[in-house]
Amino acid sequence: MNDKICPTSERKMSSIFERYLTLWVGLCIISGILLGKVAPDLAKTLDGIAITVNGAPVVSIPIAICLFFMMYPIMVKIDFGSVIKAGKSGKPVFLTLVLNWCIKPFTMYAIAMFFLGFLLKGFIGVEAIDLVKMPFGLDLPLGATHGAGTVIMQDGVKMLQIPLWRSYLAGCILLGIAPCTAMVLVWGYLARGNDGLTLVMVAINSLTMLVLYGLLGGFLLGVGKLPIPWQALLLSVAIYVALPLFAGYFSRKWIIGAKGEIWFKEKFLHVLTPVTISALLLTLVLLFSFKGEVILANPLTILWISIPLFIQTVFIFSLGYVAAKLMKLNYEDAAPAALIGASNHFEVAIATAVMLFGLSSGAALATVVGVLIEVPVMLMLVGVCKRTRKWFNE
Repeated sequence: MNDKICPTSERKMSSIFERYLTLWVGLCIISGILLGKVAPDLAKTLDGIAITVNGAPVVSIPIAICLFFMMYPIMVKIDFGSVIKAGKSGKPVFLTLVLNWCIKPFTMYAIAMFFLGFLLKGFIGVEAIDLVKMPFGLDLPLGATHGAGTVIMQDGVKMLQIPLWRSYLAGCILLGIAPCTAMVLVWGYLARGNDGLTLVMVAINSLTMLVLYGLLGGFLLGVGKLPIPWQALLLSVAIYVALPLFAGYFSRKWIIGAKGEIWFKEKFLHVLTPVTISALLLTLVLLFSFKGEVILANPLTILWISIPLFIQTVFIFSLGYVAAKLMKLNYEDAAPAALIGASNHFEVAIATAVMLFGLSSGAALATVVGVLIEVPVMLMLVGVCKRTRKWFNE
C-alpha cells in the first residue's frame, strides 16, 4: 500500500466498534454502574480470583484474561521486521521517542500534580482517602507508614490507606508513561498519515516499553510518595506487554508460514478486529461496577480527573506537531508522530493500575477516565491535522 494518500482520499473506521467507541464506552459505564447496584459483590468476587504471593493478590485472573485479549490483536498486527527499516525515517522516529519517553511522562506528572494535588484538591476532598493493595512482596505491621500510605486492616486483608487525590495522580502517571500502541493506528489512518511509519513507531514503542515503563513508573510514583515497588511494575510489564508481544510475534510467524500472508491479513486479522475493543469494554463494565457508588456519590470526579488528562493530551500533540513543522517533516510523517505522542496506551495503564492498586482503587478509575476522553479528544486532534495539512511542505 502506498502510505502517502492524496488529500481527497476518504478514510473511515471500518468497524462499528471503532466508529462508535465513545458511545460503547458510555454504555459500559452506565451498565457497570447498574451492575454494581444489582450485584454489588460481583466485581469484588471476580477480583478475588487472583494469583497471590505471600497471601497478597497480585494478578486478578479475570482482568488479566480480558487485558490479554485487548493486547494480543494489537501485537499480532506488528511486523517486527519493519523495525529494522526505521532508520530510514530517522526524524519522525526520533521525535516520537523524545516526546513519549523524555517529555510526556514528566509533563503528565507536573500537570496532574498541579491540578489534582493543588488546584482541585479541595473539590476532590482534602481528607478523602482511598484503599489500595499492599505493594507486592511487602509485609508491614498495622499502623506502619509507606510513602504517603498507612497500613490498615480491611475485611481481613492488609491495605494501604492513601489520600484519594494521590491515587488519582497514580492513574494519571500510569497513563503518561504508556505511549499508545493500539488506537494510534486508527488515528494515523484517519488523519491520512504514513501507515507504514506509524506501524514502525508502534513496534519501537512496544519494545521500548519493556525497558522504560517499569523504570519511569517506579521513579515517578516514588516521587509522588506512592507506595509502589519496582518488582510489581516490572511484573506488570512482563504480563501485560511482554506476554502478548511474544504471543503475537510467534503466532504471526506460525500463521503466515502455515496459511500465507494474504490469508493472515484478509481472514485472521478481520476476525480479530472487534476482539480488542470487546475485551476493553468488558473490563470497563467490571471497573465501573465496583466504582459506581463513588461516581454516583460524586459525579464530578470524572470531570476533575479529565481536566489534567485533556490538557496533557492537547499540550503534547501541539508540542509534537510544532516540532515536526520545525524539523521540516512532511505531513504524512508529522501527523502520526504527533498523534502517537498525544494518545495513551490505556490498556496497559488500566492493567497496571488494577494489578498494583486494585480494581476498586482511584488509580484504576483515573485510567478508565483516560479511555473515556481518549476517543473524542483524539478525533478532535485528527480533525486539526486534516485542516492544517497545508502547513507542511509535501
